[in-house]
Amino acid sequence: MTLVDTNVLLDVVTDDPHWADWSIAALEAASLEGPLLINDTVYAELAVRYERIEQLDAFLSEAGLELAPTPRAALFLAGKVFTQYRRSGARTGVLPDFFIGAHAAVGRLPLLTRDTSRYRTYFPSLTLIAPNAD
Repeated sequence: MTLVDTNVLLDVVTDDPHWADWSIAALEAASLEGPLLINDTVYAELAVRYERIEQLDAFLSEAGLELAPTPRAALFLAGKVFTQYRRSGARTGVLPDFFIGAHAAVGRLPLLTRDTSRYRTYFPSLTLIAPNAD
């Protein structure tokens, strides 16, 4: 199983000229390893791009994505790590990124993303599938 970050899906939805091809290839490769998952946070972030819930659900179905609820332990971890982040003086990050990272960490799921710096810093145990990932 692989948890998919919003940015990868938005690349596909918007046909991003720079990232769409990479994101499509990465999704296809990850799907060969097992189910592709999104959580409720990614679902909400994607909803911004759709007028109707049926349209979003059709995209998820077509892309072979499954909605997995965020475990309570991940919600708790997200709050704790976000607090650490804010205490460091940082103010540019948003809580949804921490929900996604904590879900992947607690579930021991690889995370397919293009936004690696915050995940590497605050969730160092994560396996990241990313451009130029280590």
